Amino acid sequence: MKTLLLFNYDWDAEGFERLAAQKELPWGRVFASRGFDLFSFPSNANLVFFDLDRFVNKLANQAKRAGWTSVTSQHEQFGTLAAAMLAEKMGWPGTPPAAVVACQHKLYARQVLQQVCPEATVHFQRMPAAYGEPVPEGLSYPTFVKPVKAAFSVLAKIVHSKDELHQFTRFGAYELWVIKRLVEPFERIAKKILPQAGTAHSMILETPANSANAQQYSLDGIAFNGNIKPLGVVDSVMYPGTQAFMRFDYPSKLPADIQNRALDVASRFLTAIGYTHGLFNMEFFFDAVTDKLTVIEFNPRMASQFADLYLRVDGVDLYAMALELANGRDPWLLPRALPTAKVATSAVYRVFDSAQPTLQQTIPPMPPDAQLHELKQQFPDHLLLSFPKTGGSTARDFKWLGSYRYGILHLGGQSDVDLKSNLQKASELLGWPAPLAETYPTATFHVQPTQTDSTTLPNRRLTA
Repeated sequence: MKTLLLFNYDWDAEGFERLAAQKELPWGRVFASRGFDLFSFPSNANLVFFDLDRFVNKLANQAKRAGWTSVTSQHEQFGTLAAAMLAEKMGWPGTPPAAVVACQHKLYARQVLQQVCPEATVHFQRMPAAYGEPVPEGLSYPTFVKPVKAAFSVLAKIVHSKDELHQFTRFGAYELWVIKRLVEPFERIAKKILPQAGTAHSMILETPANSANAQQYSLDGIAFNGNIKPLGVVDSVMYPGTQAFMRFDYPSKLPADIQNRALDVASRFLTAIGYTHGLFNMEFFFDAVTDKLTVIEFNPRMASQFADLYLRVDGVDLYAMALELANGRDPWLLPRALPTAKVATSAVYRVFDSAQPTLQQTIPPMPPDAQLHELKQQFPDHLLLSFPKTGGSTARDFKWLGSYRYGILHLGGQSDVDLKSNLQKASELLGWPAPLAETYPTATFHVQPTQTDSTTLPNRRLTA
């Protein structure tokens, strides 16, 4: 058997390469990869003429000759939907394509939530203006604005006035071209299989749900044979005074009854859209003062950045589970690995748009090989993803994301205190300030960063 991996980069490439080396495992272990890297030239030149139907039809014509018997992808922009479409066309196990579209079309997902889980959603509306058009009168502020089809969670921000919304939605010719090319392949498919959702070429306005008391979390789970089960909940820790992620910590400190409430909301939504097969991730807020749980969005895939955390703490391999699902087997029957930690974190290193004269003055240098070697010696099981960039690219990140994320480090520990100590030591070895709340006073930041993280930064370097 041979499993086809679509748009297999970054976390996913590492996860499947690790599995391919474990020859004693029960699946085919033989992979093929298709799709292009959106953020490396010349690979990303494929975006100019990319069409999902044409891409899937080409793969279907190659499948028998190539010996492919299953397909999987955790790629948000194109891969997840392409894998669902190919599986349906070939009669392989997979997520129903309409369910993928229902999750990824943020306005339609809100409409379904309003019907089946009204207590877990916020007031929302499509922004009554096309890209670049004047902002209409009569809107309420503050409001959270984001794309209907999120292009890697960029262009998402709380705005406090008409003028701020106007400035935020002004795009140059190149920016408009990139946005439209990222959304158009999805738009063509959505019009065919979920026409009631309406166009994805627009923005959605939502009442901000992130009050001073609300904390953000992610519920991960699996749908198999229509049964929806949880994998766990990850805590999102923000940089002080922002909505930009500082760390993702597992296991969660959220009380079990609230985790069960989140699962109930996810089950109702996923059942309503026909999500019967596949990994999923639900981002949500919980405000302990008001006892309100509010859904941010659903992702019809694993949260790839979290897979390593589950492996460290629970011995659960989400990539192995993805392969089992792709081959129609029950992922819960897989044997678990021996956990290596009781707690784990995905620490996000970033700088914000400050008042300094040049952006480069705020950005720590990438660690040289000698420091990386020392990090490996002291923390042999670490996982590091770094993002070296030029000044022009960092300036674009500040504009689109509100911050520049230059690295991500995964570590485990035997307790919260042990993990904090490990993170402090590893950060010192990298020459980067440790992503711990006490290190970053609120006054440091001068921008309102995005609500959601992004894994789209180019020139990445993965080391372990």
